[in-house]
Amino acid sequence: MSNVPAAVLWDMDGTLVDTEPYWFAAEHQLVESFGNTWSEEHAHAVVGFDLLDTAAYIIEHGGVDLPPRVVVEYLLDAVITSCRQRLPWRPGARELLDELHSLGIPCALVTMSWRRFAEAVLEQLPRPSFEVTVFGDEVAHGKPHPEPYLRAASLLNVEPSMCVAIEDSPTGVASAQAAGCRVIGVPNMKPLEQIDGVRIVSSLTGIDAATLWTT
Repeated sequence: MSNVPAAVLWDMDGTLVDTEPYWFAAEHQLVESFGNTWSEEHAHAVVGFDLLDTAAYIIEHGGVDLPPRVVVEYLLDAVITSCRQRLPWRPGARELLDELHSLGIPCALVTMSWRRFAEAVLEQLPRPSFEVTVFGDEVAHGKPHPEPYLRAASLLNVEPSMCVAIEDSPTGVASAQAAGCRVIGVPNMKPLEQIDGVRIVSSLTGIDAATLWTT
């Protein structure tokens, strides 16, 4: 199948599933518990961040007097609870994932979310959909550093240049592009700039394995 990628590398939050509103709600609740206000601008500022970087930002800008790892665990608890009540798929994501599985095209999950949250999402999938996973708490450098995508390609034993990465945030796009992947950008909470090597689509609806690679 020369007209399809060797592998597809998926971001999770905002790309595969739209959990960003759950994160926003958890951030608001945490900051307000310290008597402070969390703006939409601050919430959007950390989209795509490594969770410890998110925690540092919340501590600085939200007046949250907690260690960073405690902030992360608080957010994870809240978002996992919300996801187990309802998993909000992004349009077209489940259909594309199903097609890739049927064609035998390997997929990796490359997320800055920590393992215990990502596994709460993965356990709700109808079958195992990812040959490998890269989690935010298992890399030395989070997005926008290329390490997460380089690691995923290495685990799949494929060249990054033969992979398509699917991302929704500028931070994730920068990580995938720096790793040498072709990139499909599906904007969600943040706009994406039109740059060389990045194809921007409004949603994954109607996108299939061939069009991921050829257009």
